[in-house]
Amino acid sequence: MALTSRLLSKSKQLCGGQILLQRENATPVRHLATEAAPSALKGDEMLKNIFLEVKKKFETAMGILRKEKITLDPDNPAAVEQYAKVMKTVREKADLFSESQRIQYTIQTRTQGIPDARTYLLTLKEIRIRRGLIDELGAEAMMMDALEKVEKEIKKPLMRNDEKGMALLMGEFDNINKKLGIRREGLPKYEEQLELKIAKAQLVELKKNALESMEAQKKREEFKDEEMIDVKSLDIRNFI
Repeated sequence: MALTSRLLSKSKQLCGGQILLQRENATPVRHLATEAAPSALKGDEMLKNIFLEVKKKFETAMGILRKEKITLDPDNPAAVEQYAKVMKTVREKADLFSESQRIQYTIQTRTQGIPDARTYLLTLKEIRIRRGLIDELGAEAMMMDALEKVEKEIKKPLMRNDEKGMALLMGEFDNINKKLGIRREGLPKYEEQLELKIAKAQLVELKKNALESMEAQKKREEFKDEEMIDVKSLDIRNFI
């Protein structure tokens, strides 16, 4: 059990860092992005308020994680669905961005001021790659082909303020969506599928970190006689 205790102490850090903050400072950003700080607040007081808000969100999230079971089994659809459900509860109770909302926010901030359609699409591709998302349908290549078609038709690079040219491009995108079977009314379903993919990826990372910790501890003299436990049997709730 000593090995298990050492391992789960790191799992607590993983839950507090990777799961709650999700690799970004999303906690304070949402507040600061939507509500300007009163001009009367001094710098120290602003920092104090931000810290207290982050602390409150963290404690809310940890309170949920102490109650909900998480199974480190990314190959089990039921475990992935349960993990996604827990994380959705954390986001709702702690007022955090969902993955889709975070991607949308990133797109808005990264593409602001980009004048041409080509750079815009290339930036979207860069964001997708950095997020570790896979373009399974090949939509990006289709979108670039559509842009090539429009630019060939208008005989110049397409600028985002070119209303007629952008209307042509949007028409081409509508055709792509129809070809891929993507409908606007199906967006909630697509978002749910995205959250499940993200949940699985996070479980893969958590399992990997747990196994690495177990293997490192196993090499230590005091643990050489202990058997390696199955990571799926770990209950993080007992160590948070």
